[in-house]
Amino acid sequence: MKNNNRYQREPLTDTQLLMSITIVIFVVMYLLAMIILQGGFLHPQQIFDMLNDNASLIIVSCGLTVVMIGAGIDISVGAVTSLVVMSCVMYLNNGGSIAGSVFLALCIGLAFGMMQGFLISYLDIQPFIVTLAGMFLARGMTTILSVNPQKVEHEGFAALRSIKIEINALGYTAPNGNFIPARMELGVVVALLCIVFIFILLKYIRLGRGFYAIGGNQQSALMLGINVKRTRFLSYIISGVLSGISGYVFMMHTGAGNATNAAGMEMNAIASSIIGGTLLTGGVGNVLGTFFGTLTLTTIKKIVVSSGLNDPWWQSITTGGMLCFFILLQSVVLNRRNRKK
Repeated sequence: MKNNNRYQREPLTDTQLLMSITIVIFVVMYLLAMIILQGGFLHPQQIFDMLNDNASLIIVSCGLTVVMIGAGIDISVGAVTSLVVMSCVMYLNNGGSIAGSVFLALCIGLAFGMMQGFLISYLDIQPFIVTLAGMFLARGMTTILSVNPQKVEHEGFAALRSIKIEINALGYTAPNGNFIPARMELGVVVALLCIVFIFILLKYIRLGRGFYAIGGNQQSALMLGINVKRTRFLSYIISGVLSGISGYVFMMHTGAGNATNAAGMEMNAIASSIIGGTLLTGGVGNVLGTFFGTLTLTTIKKIVVSSGLNDPWWQSITTGGMLCFFILLQSVVLNRRNRKK
């Protein structure tokens, strides 16, 4: 009798299952928008516009996903992004170099990541309290720096910002007969590289597996020989550095800085991670799911606007409804799966 065990597929993990649900919902939602609303949804540029507008959110959501997988939270990411934007704008406008501004952005993100990671990991202070304080600190510093909104006046940065990647294969012919190629900003490339890096970290590197371990069961992680404090500390450093990168990408997209930059980004990042299948309880999550979670969240907002509901509160209502729907869906799916097991 032949042994058919090798032909049996391994069951999907909770992370893979929740990520798959998010991808399916996004695809179905976008296809329905193409069929019912049509308009811009019929053109590939719509997807690239979504990526261009949300590259910084994707980056900061990647860092938050790492923290949440380790059963932590970081609500300072939006404020740190805003501080990076304002600091780099002022630095460039006062004769700074592009390389120096990139270094400044990374240093600010690293400083907040190390400070908050130390307080949370080694002094055992609640992550919400620490990152709430970090949010107020970063917002306060941004307000001090931004007396008035400032536009970046730096020739080298203007040249960098003007770089657009044209994709002729996904272009379209306008009614006037002109061919318009799909355009993607440089920040999107940075965001995609961050996704690849975090994906490899979580899937193939021991540190990434450590994040899942401490998020799933801290005591078991200790028994496996994982340094829980150091691993959690490194998760906040990663989140801080990605917030610094996010701030620079945000500045490349807007070309200006003010105190209201990235307002509410931390909530959108948390929503993107949850919609993408990352559990607040830790141990479950995937950066690819977070990417599609961001696209799903953005698609909902695009659908609301295309439906004629231009008032800002409609976007908030639909975002809240979508978040509640995904939390309920995840709970039902995982509970049913655990019962079967």
